Amino acid sequence: MSAPYQDRFDAGRQLATRLSAYANRDDVVVLALPRGGLPVAYEVARALNAPLDVFLVRKLGLPGYEELAMGAIASGGGRVNNEDVVRQFRVPEDVIDGVAARELLELERREEVYRAGREGVELTDKTVILIDDGLATGSTMRAAVQALGRAGPSRIVVAVPVGAPDTCEHLRREADQVICAETPESFSAVGRWYVDFSQTTDEEVCEILNRAAQERRESRIGAGTK
Repeated sequence: MSAPYQDRFDAGRQLATRLSAYANRDDVVVLALPRGGLPVAYEVARALNAPLDVFLVRKLGLPGYEELAMGAIASGGGRVNNEDVVRQFRVPEDVIDGVAARELLELERREEVYRAGREGVELTDKTVILIDDGLATGSTMRAAVQALGRAGPSRIVVAVPVGAPDTCEHLRREADQVICAETPESFSAVGRWYVDFSQTTDEEVCEILNRAAQERRESRIGAGTK
């Protein structure tokens, strides 16, 4: 099967068609898991005429095999362990705690850089659409959903362009709604389903957030002058 998405922006435009029921609603907020989720979420927020913000999550990589997630932490103190990995590699709790402490420092650094003094979007009693560029193990998204629940949203919708079928199904037990646009049986990795899956940089994240905020201001001013 050929890759259905040219890049993350293209994936966002296609994903937005699955979320049209949430367009032009005052109670909807779009949150991106940076960095890769932000270009996707930007296009969704534009299509839905909704505010865009970031919700930071950091993978807890297994020491020596950092690409393998033994868990994840999220803004607001959410933490999820990947129990299958923890059991298989017999990872002690103090090792997980040590990795979590290091990743927390990076999470806080990114939050400061990305927000640049801006207040986060209000989430209480909102329908929050939580977006990433894809779901493999789902550890980071599960951490985000759990942490987000503490902010008091009325509804949490997880939306991704592509995901492993089992992961998408598992998340349906934790979020109010899960939309995985593509769930290929031969999943293997998120990047396989993109022609261009180059890394999104901190600079690009800041640029996209600034652009989205400017477009939102202009849209509201335009609506007020009609």
